[in-house]
Amino acid sequence: MNVPAEHEQTFDWLDVEAEKRTQAGLVRRLRPRDAAEQELDLAGNDYLGLARDKRVAGAAAAAALRWGAGSTGSRLVTGSTGLHAELEHELARFCGAQAALVFSSGFTANLGAVTALSGREAAIVTDKYIHASLIEGCRLSRADVAAVAHNDPAAMKHALSTRRKERALVVTDSVFSVDGDLAPLADLATICREHKAALLVDDAHGLGVLGEGGRGAVHEAGLAGAPDVVTTITLSKSLGAQGGAVLGPRRVIRHLVDTARSFIFDTALAPASAAAALAALGVLRGEPELAERVRDAATRLSGLLRDSGFTVSTPDAAVISVHAPSPEAAVAWAAACAEQGVRVGCFRPPSVPDGISRLRLTARADLSESDVDTAAKVIAESAPRGAAS
Repeated sequence: MNVPAEHEQTFDWLDVEAEKRTQAGLVRRLRPRDAAEQELDLAGNDYLGLARDKRVAGAAAAAALRWGAGSTGSRLVTGSTGLHAELEHELARFCGAQAALVFSSGFTANLGAVTALSGREAAIVTDKYIHASLIEGCRLSRADVAAVAHNDPAAMKHALSTRRKERALVVTDSVFSVDGDLAPLADLATICREHKAALLVDDAHGLGVLGEGGRGAVHEAGLAGAPDVVTTITLSKSLGAQGGAVLGPRRVIRHLVDTARSFIFDTALAPASAAAALAALGVLRGEPELAERVRDAATRLSGLLRDSGFTVSTPDAAVISVHAPSPEAAVAWAAACAEQGVRVGCFRPPSVPDGISRLRLTARADLSESDVDTAAKVIAESAPRGAAS
């Protein structure tokens, strides 16, 4: 096909932007991993170590053979199976909610919940550090949006009291995905009730780690089943599978089925993933001590790194943040750890809302004390100049 020369320059601006990212040390690269990889993984979100559990993987394989590789359509056409319905029932029962609705991912669950529960006639007040999926939901909502200081109930209260729209939705993570700190959910719920606002909590990093038997941060805060609280979760972290869900009052779930575009127009979660999440939920129900194990591993790892002089977050759940001197230093540090057999996360702007580059570490329930000690030693010995005080 012959294309006029002037059209060949259409995307030249992409080269300019790529060079800017290179100069800022913000280039991202895909690094495919091998199934047989033996690295010590502190980068993924498989908090309970269930992604490779034979009970979970076996349930996925059996479901794929029975139902096929894909769901074949949206939930409202051909995509809903008995597995989806069973998973929704069990998630609601486990977390103490009236009902649940399964989406194809945690991202689409957040998009659907935020947009369907807001709109032009609503005000949204968010913590400034919420997850990107919640931010995108706010952008698409057409609501009046105010992002307030991180973990500041007084700021939330002020924004609600000065809003211009009668209907209001407060949006927050439970456990924030970068530093791993916990939102003051009980305080936020009280403020919401004082100002007649609903509360939407993304409990992606709380489910399986916090609360009685891993029932999540919303359950731990005493808000499970509340008529004015909606929870979103992902099935891809503690449950080691794929997908997301919204939990809440039945009338909220009915509203989402009718109005959430990321539910109505999206191909349903594959049956294999639904089966895997169901199996993982069964494991967690039968082994509630897994939640305590992952918290213990996180506390031990954080303490060892702090003792080595690093600036480390105090984990409220499974996520640990270790400050790096610069974006370039963070990338080099993560690469050095990988060379020593320890995979760690590397977060840099714009992925981090506070602009601080860091290693992001995640604990797992199946890490032994020896694993944690090894990881701490490798991270400390691989550190760039200026990382430790």
